[in-house]
Amino acid sequence: MLANRLVILVLCLACFAQAQKLSIAAASNVGPAFKDVIAGFEKQSGVKVDLTTGASGSLFDQIQKGTPYDLFFSSDREYPKRLQGAGLADTLIPYAYGGLVLWVRNESKLDLTRGIDVLLDPAVRKIAIADPVHAPYGQAAMSALKHFGLADKVKAKLLVGGNTEQTTQLIQSGRGDIGITAMSFAVSLALKGEGRFVEIPQDAYPRMEQTAVILKSSKQQASAKAFLAYLKTPAAIAVMQRYGFHSDKK
Repeated sequence: MLANRLVILVLCLACFAQAQKLSIAAASNVGPAFKDVIAGFEKQSGVKVDLTTGASGSLFDQIQKGTPYDLFFSSDREYPKRLQGAGLADTLIPYAYGGLVLWVRNESKLDLTRGIDVLLDPAVRKIAIADPVHAPYGQAAMSALKHFGLADKVKAKLLVGGNTEQTTQLIQSGRGDIGITAMSFAVSLALKGEGRFVEIPQDAYPRMEQTAVILKSSKQQASAKAFLAYLKTPAAIAVMQRYGFHSDKK
């Protein structure tokens, strides 16, 4: 019943949407899943969406400087909260919880059954992680390394990518022997037969409560609310789960 009401809300709100496209800024780790979610939303609502992905901190900086996004999907709660505190957004809307993994290319000889201790293997020369300054998943990676007492031991091996997408690309290209990245990218690549991964225990880093806000400056308020409503439909939830996200902490 609730699902039916949400679908009706999506369709009704879309009727009032302006012709201009809905502009979404999203953390890079949700990019793979959102491409599929957006395809379903566009087909059902008729509203066209422009998706920009990047490190949450970088997108936050863009919004503060006036980039005209309608919705901001962060990979944490803090950046949306800061926008709210600055009067640039209203309600904070948790939309997913993510996770960290160790990821390697298929041809890697590293034994992932060792868990995070595999980072101490002499064959590991470079460990790719997202930028801890701008990317919450980079901050979480550092927290995990500290939790296991490895931060100082592997410090000289760290290879920093601007966001989780760039981090994953560093491993794909061979510049990184292994990396700590978002589960969504590992799952996306696994679906294509690329790479192997193992989850990092969730109690090793702060929970990744990913939060969204509608920007007050948005002229697409109806379409933005319609997209948020669509995210709660069974179809969208199934897509997010397929990419390793869940709607509440397990």
